[in-house]
Amino acid sequence: MEPLRSPITPPSSLYSPTTILKYQQGNCFDFSVLLCSMLIGAGYDAYCVHGYATREICTLDETLELCPLLGKPQEVPKEEVKKSNKYRVKPPPDLQSKFELQQEAKKKAETEAAQKNEEREEEKVTEVEKPKHDPLYGLRVHAWVLVLSGKREVPETFFINPFTGNSHSTMDEHFLGIESIWNHRNYWVNMQDCWNGCKDLIFDLGDAIRWEIMFSGSNKPLQLLPDAEEEKELPDRDMDDMQEKEEEDVSFDMPPSWVAPIQISPREFETRCSQGRKVILYKKAKLEKWAPYLNGNGLVKRLTIYADLDCTKVVEVREWYKNREDMLDMREVNKQTQLTTEYFSPGHLLGLKAHTYTSLEPETEHTMEFYNEARVDGLQKRVENSNEITEYFVGRDDFLHIRHMEFGKRGKKIHLAGTRTDINSRPIVQIKECFHRNLEKPADEDVAERIFLITEEMIHLTYHLKDKYITASKKNFFKAAERDRKGSEIIMTPEMCITYQVGSSEKDKKLLHLYKLLQELTEEEKQLKQQVRQSEAEVLNILKICEKEETAVKLSVSIYDTERNEKRKQQYEATKNTMEDELLGQEEQDLDYLAPFLIQIGHREKMTKRQALRVRDDCLTDFKHRLINKANIIQARFEKAVEELQKKDQWFQENQNRLSAEEEEDFLARYSETTFHIHILALRLNREKQMAPQKYLALEEKLRKDPRLAEHLGHA
Repeated sequence: MEPLRSPITPPSSLYSPTTILKYQQGNCFDFSVLLCSMLIGAGYDAYCVHGYATREICTLDETLELCPLLGKPQEVPKEEVKKSNKYRVKPPPDLQSKFELQQEAKKKAETEAAQKNEEREEEKVTEVEKPKHDPLYGLRVHAWVLVLSGKREVPETFFINPFTGNSHSTMDEHFLGIESIWNHRNYWVNMQDCWNGCKDLIFDLGDAIRWEIMFSGSNKPLQLLPDAEEEKELPDRDMDDMQEKEEEDVSFDMPPSWVAPIQISPREFETRCSQGRKVILYKKAKLEKWAPYLNGNGLVKRLTIYADLDCTKVVEVREWYKNREDMLDMREVNKQTQLTTEYFSPGHLLGLKAHTYTSLEPETEHTMEFYNEARVDGLQKRVENSNEITEYFVGRDDFLHIRHMEFGKRGKKIHLAGTRTDINSRPIVQIKECFHRNLEKPADEDVAERIFLITEEMIHLTYHLKDKYITASKKNFFKAAERDRKGSEIIMTPEMCITYQVGSSEKDKKLLHLYKLLQELTEEEKQLKQQVRQSEAEVLNILKICEKEETAVKLSVSIYDTERNEKRKQQYEATKNTMEDELLGQEEQDLDYLAPFLIQIGHREKMTKRQALRVRDDCLTDFKHRLINKANIIQARFEKAVEELQKKDQWFQENQNRLSAEEEEDFLARYSETTFHIHILALRLNREKQMAPQKYLALEEKLRKDPRLAEHLGHA
């Protein structure tokens, strides 16, 4: 962006849109002409505007505006539709405590007072942040684009700032007035008063009172507004008089454009900004944009958020990426807490969706979210710190939704980077699992929570609540209460299980049932330990892969990007040409009709006349035998079909009186089919007899013209 030489004077000349595209720089008039040309080419009713605007618009100062990426969308309150009912239930008596109501009113008053204080502070801040007085207010010249409603289903007229590309309402206070507008058809001078900015302007270019037209001969269609409908009712005499006056006026047409058509290559469209980089300063924020593939790490956008208006203290940094093979889409870094959050698009190698961390070192605070649809175990989230790991699951067949693991301290601190997970691993202290309700089981048999206390050798089971009960059934197993064992078997005693059963159940009172349940839990405890180690190994693997991907970033290139895939295109063309040459040579070798006969003389490049005559005679003789054999085969099939037809005819004559109507109809159908087959064979035999001499002569002529035999057979 280049400022005008004089902020209160328009430029004396304008550059063409192609020149602006070539040099990638210009003032507001240059940008407006370029943008308007492109909008007209796209079918919009667009015009360049010469007018006045505020200092912030003219100088592209957005430091007092909030960044669009930080603005929160306004929530539209939903209107509750009250249904009117003729019959109403008598309301119950008010049983609320007056003391509680007084406390709530007191809290509400305190919150309202706090809100008022906050509003006062905000007002003070806004007064400080207000722009300084501009001595040239209302005199600064600016150019922008006007788009009228109508074409391309544009519902209402609006402005476009050429510097930012943002759309503005015609009621925007930043636009202070309009002198004139123009496009490729005509030039209109504004005759309306702009004391209230552009708010009261009417953009009916057909109204000669409000807009004075320069070239009256233009075929610009008039835009009729509701206020101008009375003009349609003019009498025919007045219309004729107006037409006669217009014919008497001397009209001029807008000169045709001498500018070359605007052409933007895909690379230029992708680069967009000059040198592919653009920096925008907002209120307490800085936005940087890059063209795709300009940065080696795929960075295309960065938003830096500051705590002060001078943009000195960084609070947060947000970065957006594109075309990365690791599917990284966005990264947020909180500079105050040093907390980093990375977001990934679907398709990551490990199904990673989001990763929050302060360091990529293992056994530190990590929060990993996954695309559970892409995982077999349904893992949705994993939270880890130095002593705990919590996993959240979705859509599992065993109804598991939470698994919490606690670890103890190692006897000796060993750095785990690059080591195996089964060596020097953290001791498991406790494993806790929570399950959703399984409606196929009774509530007192459906486990809601189970806790494996590994170090204490205890197992706690809590079942789901039964209907109409306020307490749940529980079982506590103490594996360390009895140390006597026979081999690997556990000796079960009544003291090893404490049971609280809601309701009566003879099954749970039996020691055999409890013994089997303890065996199942012991086996599941072993499997859970293995799963915990696998989770630790997966966390280490993810951290290593993330660190490796960040140190060696690879960008993916679309197959439709022909410019960046030029090397692959050349390799493909070279491979394709080689394969075509090989296939062509193979086809020529496969279709060489002289190959069987050239083998007999040893595939010589130069043949004698005797050898050439021998090859010709052998080829013609072989072709003659093939024609004769083909005719004999057709003749044999014809004679066989005729003989079968005669036998069928004789059989029908002998058994005609004994056949039913269906059998006779079936015989006649097969007889007609055989007759048709005989007719086809007769036609093929006759055609073969007629074409055989012609084929023989054609082969003889081809042999005479063959470059390998032409030298010796040309005069034969």
